[in-house]
Amino acid sequence: MKILIVGLGKVGYAIAQQLEGENHDLTLVDASVEALNRAENSIDAMFVTGNGAGVSTLIQAGVREADLVIAVTENDEVNLICCLMAKKLGAKRTVARVRNPEYFREAAVLRREIGLDMTINPEYAAAQEIARILRVPAAFSVESFARGQVELIGFQVTESSPLAGISLIEYNRRNPGSILLCAAKRGSEVIVPNGHFVPLPGDLVHVIGSPNETTRVLKRAGKDITPARRVSILGGGRISIYLAWALENTGARLTIVELDGERCMTIAEKLPKATVIQGDGTDHELLDTEGIFDCDAFVPLTGRDEENLLMALSAQHAGVKKVLPKMSRPNYMELLRQLGLETVISPKDITANYISSYVRGLANSQGSAVESLHKILDGAMEAVEFTATSATHFLDTPLKDLRFKQGLLVAAIVHDGKVEIPGGGSQIHAGDRVIVMARTLFLKDLNDILER
Repeated sequence: MKILIVGLGKVGYAIAQQLEGENHDLTLVDASVEALNRAENSIDAMFVTGNGAGVSTLIQAGVREADLVIAVTENDEVNLICCLMAKKLGAKRTVARVRNPEYFREAAVLRREIGLDMTINPEYAAAQEIARILRVPAAFSVESFARGQVELIGFQVTESSPLAGISLIEYNRRNPGSILLCAAKRGSEVIVPNGHFVPLPGDLVHVIGSPNETTRVLKRAGKDITPARRVSILGGGRISIYLAWALENTGARLTIVELDGERCMTIAEKLPKATVIQGDGTDHELLDTEGIFDCDAFVPLTGRDEENLLMALSAQHAGVKKVLPKMSRPNYMELLRQLGLETVISPKDITANYISSYVRGLANSQGSAVESLHKILDGAMEAVEFTATSATHFLDTPLKDLRFKQGLLVAAIVHDGKVEIPGGGSQIHAGDRVIVMARTLFLKDLNDILER
């Protein structure tokens, strides 16, 4: 596909990096020569300098032949104008980054009136991910599939866990249920487990099943499955607002610390149930006085990675059970994990996954559509959700009779609203939702899981 990405900030760069590996014809547009020069050193693409909302710039970038234009500058209005002009000039599809809550709430109107095919909001997507994890704070990641019917959770195996030291065959014999341990990481090694795999203390593992079943696995593993009820948030930006809205009906009590007085007034108006404190979130006297670390979860969401890192470590040292820092720079990720902070929120990576899922769906509009995609274990594996259609070649065939590619497994099937962890006799029928775990094979179609 010929794809134009307008805007090479953190989000645009992350999207370009992810799509580059999927063999698309990329053109990157930005008004900043410096941003283009940085990208030119690491991404194989065409580069155009100029205003992405300008007709001449778009024509120079090849908009008339573009299959997709993705506008992700820092300015919502520029993104909307860019997409409007791109559609007028012949682009087949357009996607706009829309961050302003007022615009985002009117996304349906914008799509209809401007001809947008999709809007993306990194802050909203990040808030949704945080909210999912706060519901299951014992997990370091929680991904949802099939409209919430299937859940993929990641957690660390401990010495006291019933998973530790026995094969998966033996564990399932002792603990019958509908879950599958579908991915593991031991040190730097990423493993697609089979029944003989033996989890060890320290392993990072992912299990998939219905929400009830995954919660049961955490409980058996000795994890606290109580949702976070007292949540302290550092920073009053858009993610904080979206997160508060996402938690509105869960009974969680929110405390938000924000330095800017005017911003505090705005937050208090939008979130009458939250406790809003004006002050420096790095001031330990304020933290102690207001009891900010007297909570179930601490979420530093300022615009500065260094501040989020520092305060995450302070919260961990203070004994907060769940700490979820927002990070933009990849070089901090490994440091956080070495320090025992397994859950890191990266809005740009969440958005890149979302866009990649959409692009794969477009590339295969006639086949078994990609419904959603999540990268796990630092991008080493993908969880891809498909809908089986009449174009799927192996419908109504037992899985044991099929020859799958190396490094993947069919992790779950949803048929008529029921979740099945498949065995050899399981079959995939038209209309089923199918979740496939794979090393990064860039699957675009359910048929791609078979050896040719």
